Amino acid sequence: MWYHFLNIFFFVFHTALTLFNCTGWAFRATRKWNLATLLLTAASWFILGIWYGWGYCLCTDAHWMVRRHLGYHDESRSYIHFLILKLTGANLDPQLVERGTLIVFILSLVLSIWLNFCDWRRKRARRG
Repeated sequence: MWYHFLNIFFFVFHTALTLFNCTGWAFRATRKWNLATLLLTAASWFILGIWYGWGYCLCTDAHWMVRRHLGYHDESRSYIHFLILKLTGANLDPQLVERGTLIVFILSLVLSIWLNFCDWRRKRARRG
């Protein structure tokens, strides 16, 4: 029962985190949190990735462990590929999905950094 709960939890949490990473920069109230989650994602992909492989995601790894325990044998390496497959049934080229994921991530990170900088500058100008 606990593993069924964790499976649902990871579906909801990881999907929400992914959507927040893609869109959180658009709202002034969430920009700082968005930058933090993007930087944590980058740390997982690129720093932990040194030891565990390029694009390593702590959430994906934990979710895959839960799903293996439940008897699922998912063939997707990436969570985004897995989501697309489960939600739409489309089995897209995994490399295409990984490239698209990286492009969206980089765009989101650049937008988040830029908009957070603009917010910081605007706040500093009001004080001075």
